Amino acid sequence: MRGIKLIGLTVILAVLQGCAAAVVGGGAATGAAVAVDRRTTGAMIDDQGIEFKASSEIYKNKDIHDQSHINVTSFNGVVLVTGETPSAALKKSVTNIIQDIPRVRKVYNELAILAPSAVASRTSDTWITSKVKSKLLADKTTKGLNTKVVTERGIVYLMGKIKRNESDNVVRVVRSTGGVQKVVKVFEYID
Repeated sequence: MRGIKLIGLTVILAVLQGCAAAVVGGGAATGAAVAVDRRTTGAMIDDQGIEFKASSEIYKNKDIHDQSHINVTSFNGVVLVTGETPSAALKKSVTNIIQDIPRVRKVYNELAILAPSAVASRTSDTWITSKVKSKLLADKTTKGLNTKVVTERGIVYLMGKIKRNESDNVVRVVRSTGGVQKVVKVFEYID
């Protein structure tokens, strides 16, 4: 029964992801994103499950949830944790929670030991992410759909399965984007 619920939840998450893409750029954008994603369909579903499970487990831990702002992003089983938490102990607890989730291959915990960011900062980060994604899609030397972009406090984290020469082009484009303070590569190289 639990397995059926997890499969159902995964399907719902996949549909919701599709809805977001449809609102932004239409159904063709969703199809294009899936067509060039270098992960298997199973890996994409696993990543959504990892993100959901991690967020759920963090939410259950009141000490972490009440004092922190945490984002969890999974790409091919590699998990990036960004945001803010007030202590190194809570940061370590987050890593421990995520490491125990099935199919997690590696955790990059980039939580800053700070008070949770303000809404204005998060809005600015969302704007930076939008600009970066637009520039990557418009640039002929990058395959923007192969790169997952996460921004926190002006720091842009880049994830994906990518070739080293593609990585150099992506970083060049991202660094030229207004508001970007720093670029951190969390790529999985395929060459």
